Amino acid sequence: MRTNIVHIGAGELSYEIRGIVTIAQKLQRLGIKVIWENIGDPVAKGETIPDWIKAIVHEIVEQDCSYAYCPTKGLEQTREYIAALNNSQGGAQISADNVLFFNGTGDAITKIYSLLRREARVIGPSPTYSTHSSAEASHAGMPPITYRLDPENSWYPDIEDLRNKIKYNSAIAGMLIINPDNPTGAVYPREILEEMIGLAKKYDLFVICDEIYQNIVYNNTVNVPLSQVIGDVCGISLKGISKEIPWPGARCGWIEVYNAGKDPCFDRYIESILNAKMVEVCSTTLPQKAIPKIMQHPNYQSYLREKNSFYERASSLAYEILSPLKDIIIVNKTNGAFYMSVVFREGKLKPNQRLPIANSMVEEFVEGLVHNVPLDKRFAYFLLASTGICVVPLSSFCTDLFGFRVTLLEKDPTIFRTTFETIRDNIERYVQSA
Repeated sequence: MRTNIVHIGAGELSYEIRGIVTIAQKLQRLGIKVIWENIGDPVAKGETIPDWIKAIVHEIVEQDCSYAYCPTKGLEQTREYIAALNNSQGGAQISADNVLFFNGTGDAITKIYSLLRREARVIGPSPTYSTHSSAEASHAGMPPITYRLDPENSWYPDIEDLRNKIKYNSAIAGMLIINPDNPTGAVYPREILEEMIGLAKKYDLFVICDEIYQNIVYNNTVNVPLSQVIGDVCGISLKGISKEIPWPGARCGWIEVYNAGKDPCFDRYIESILNAKMVEVCSTTLPQKAIPKIMQHPNYQSYLREKNSFYERASSLAYEILSPLKDIIIVNKTNGAFYMSVVFREGKLKPNQRLPIANSMVEEFVEGLVHNVPLDKRFAYFLLASTGICVVPLSSFCTDLFGFRVTLLEKDPTIFRTTFETIRDNIERYVQSA
């Protein structure tokens, strides 16, 4: 074209969580039965929405106002409820004006990064949820800046690595925390969060904390919300209803802004996000109307406890099945969210390893995919073709570690056990094939 129309950050946009679906669908057409372990959709994995939640939604659907626009920031009554819920936990206090709704947290993430000054960078964890790393890198037109999560230490952040990255890179203006973490399932102790906030305060950074899994915590672990440790540091918390209710199709998430008014530069930045939402008019109305009714329902807390008990059992079983391979992989029992990240130990993956593939057409197709790809992607493709199990290569989560992410969502206990036992057996078979 006469003028280059491609955004400088276009090459940084990737989402292997759904990207591998294209490969899996082609294998389906060739006769492979796929077990989808790539995406965190509880409904797609068999979670049933309780009748009392459906009744609330049905009641709201009958109201004409649920089909209308809502205010740009979101419904005032719902924002007041969310502010009051935050304030009841102690820590940083907010008002309804500090709550802003989006069409899902993905929409919020895109706005948060795209409206930053191009030279301003946000350092994020590695591995990290790829929507964050892609959006940040796309905004800057450069690869992400990351700090290390340590698989040998429960996937907790390497504070010294974080400190040095911030100290010696003046372009870093913000810090991303994902807690509970996706893709690792880690939940950070208060002292680690306080150290991270201390670094933000010392170097005058703002903090983004993705807390979408805030209520999915188990194994007697306590989740510490950002509001309780943020102090007087400027911060943004990302929350939503896609996981815990679960209602991912509602596309309903929000941000909570902490310490508004403390820094004029931060305030102007938040104002630009609000202005961007004004251009879009508003976010989804119906799910916003449902949030207070669902969260205040007498069955809600018991519903969360039941969900967390399920994930606790799933986490323990997955760890029990995979942990005997400690000489080949690093695996941690998860304490939050519903993912598990497994890392191959250094040197265990090689470019000539493979798994047997019964279907010759599938074998030919996969052989055409595995040239010059990361070694964990090669493993994921062979696992998919040989067993039908679709996992996400860990290298897709902005890390140089080789491994894979798998979910803990499968509701059928027989399928769950068989899936993880099949993964375990094929890890051994793949490594021994060299």
